[in-house]
Order: sequence, then structure tokens, then C-alpha cells
Amino acid sequence: MTKFMEQRSVSYVPHLFMVLVQLGYTLLYFITEASFNHGMSPHVYVTYRHLVAAVVMFPFAYFLERKARPKLTFCLFMEIFVLSLLGVSVTVNIYFASLKYTSPTFVASMINTIASLTFIIAVALGFEVVDLRNPRGLAKVIGTVISLAGVLIMSLYKGPVMRSLWHPLIHIPGKSAAINESWLKGSLLTVLSCVTWSMWFIMQAATLKRYPAQLSLTTWMGFVGAAQSAVFTVIVEHNSSAWSLGPNIDLWSTIYGGVVVAGLIIYVQLWCTEKKGPVFVTMFNPLSTILVAILAYFVLGEKLYLGSIIGTFVVIIGLYLLLWGKESDQKVCMKTKDKSQCGAEDLECRI
Repeated sequence: MTKFMEQRSVSYVPHLFMVLVQLGYTLLYFITEASFNHGMSPHVYVTYRHLVAAVVMFPFAYFLERKARPKLTFCLFMEIFVLSLLGVSVTVNIYFASLKYTSPTFVASMINTIASLTFIIAVALGFEVVDLRNPRGLAKVIGTVISLAGVLIMSLYKGPVMRSLWHPLIHIPGKSAAINESWLKGSLLTVLSCVTWSMWFIMQAATLKRYPAQLSLTTWMGFVGAAQSAVFTVIVEHNSSAWSLGPNIDLWSTIYGGVVVAGLIIYVQLWCTEKKGPVFVTMFNPLSTILVAILAYFVLGEKLYLGSIIGTFVVIIGLYLLLWGKESDQKVCMKTKDKSQCGAEDLECRI
């Protein structure tokens, strides 16, 4: 009995980790928004954040994975370079640029579409099998369509502002009217970041099979991603004073983003991806959406629009329809070892 309980407790470790990951992301939305409203450049933030993450993770990766770390070949380094491009420099720069034009609630809601976009990309690349005669295949297609419908609602329909029930407990300086008018621009940037993020999820699952060292991979992505982001920032940010950090919210958001998010959280996600697969990781995204909406509306007094509420519910319904189909596929894959039932995420069944 004791052995059974120990096995059950160990099996729930990834679930606990992913809940903590979503709590970490929830806090990130508000810290970075406050920093950007304070005047920090999102591109400078991304560069510093991943540089901090790489420096912090390096000693752990070097000593703890000295024997487990595979030899880094040129081809593998180029794969990490592309992985960093998708998961750090391109995606995160676009992602935080979109936060500057929208709101934490909106961005957190849009992240729920990553599972649907991952499915579409996997089908386009031939990694995902879709059988419309099977309830699982039909659920995946319907779930994807519903999720994308939710995206359109959030992007194109803002709707009236929901009335505040009381004064906010904490005040974060708001965006200017000119920025709020760029809602569509922010929406398009968010969708683009979700597309590249989906490509990253597909690629990282494959890379982990050839480079099964999560700490080292996290460190490499931090260094390479920071270098890529620095080049991009130099091109688009011509004000040299933007690189300076003082003892204010800019510094603390950079430290939090580097140590907790780009370092610890990325490592935990890689670990959970290797243990449970990318589908499992994306299942927890709605938790962050709910937490952000609660904090934004009830604690910070953030404006909450009807279009975002409707779109979020639609996206979450579609997400879980898709995930139900994927989970059913994975169970069939593991029981029968039938590769025709496997999707892009079911790498353990394909190998």
C-alpha cells in the first residue's frame, strides 16, 4: 500500500510543477506590464532576462549534467540556434511587444491557442494524423476550429468594458490612449508569437531526444537567445539610455524574468515535456488565464472587456476538445504501439 501511494505521489509531481509554472507566469504578466509602462523597452528586457537566466543556470548545468550531457556537434548547435530563435528571440520579443499594446488578460487568454496552432502546424508538416471517421480525430478538428473562432472574437470584438465592483487594491499606471487604440496591432502580434511558440513546442520535443540534458539546453537557449535578441534590439532601439537599469521595477522584473521564468520555469517545462509530452504542458495554460483575469479585475482594477470574456470561454472549450482527442490518441498509441495513431507529440511511441 505504501509503495502504491509513493508511486501515485510521484506521478502527480509534473501536475504540481505545472501549477507552479502557471502561478509564475501569472505574476510575470503584471510585473512586465508595470515595467513597460514605466518606460523599459520590451526588447532590452528580453535580452537582459535571458542573459540573467543563462548566467544563473550555467553552474548547475555544468556540474550536474557533466556526464549526462551529449557532445555538442555543429548540427546540434544549429538546431539549438533555431530553437532559441523560435523560443526566445523571435517569440518572446513579439510576445512582450504585444503586451505593450493590449492587456495581461488578453495575452494570457491568447496563449490558450498554442495547443490548437501546434496541432495545425503538425498536420501541415505531416506529423499529425487526422481521421475524421474517428471521434478522436473529429474532436481535434472541431476543437481547433472553436479555438480559432475564440481568437477571432478576442481580436476583432472588444466589446463594452465590464463595470468595476470596487476600487483596485493595487494601482499600476495605465497605458496611454494612443496605445489603447492599437488593440488590433497588439492582437496580430500576439497571434504571431503564438504561432512561433507552437513551432518551438514541436521542435523542442524532438531536440530533447537528441540532447536529453534539460539544464544544459535551458542554458544554451538563454545564451544564444540573448545574443540573437541583442542584435535585434541594437537594430530597432537607437536610444542608448534604454540599456540602463536602475534600482526600480525594471531591474526587479528583469531578475524575476531571468531567474524564475527564463531559467527555472523553462527547465521545469522541458522536464515535463520529456516526461509527459507537450500536450500535457499546454493543458495547464487556462489556469494562468483564470488567475490573470481574477487579479487584473478584482485586485488591480484592470479593464475587462466583454469580447475577451466570451473569446476566452470559447478558446478554452475548443482547447479541451482538442486535448481530449490528443489524450485519447496517446492512450491508444501506448497500448497498441500503432504509429498511425501517434501525433507529433507522441514521440515515445514513434521511437
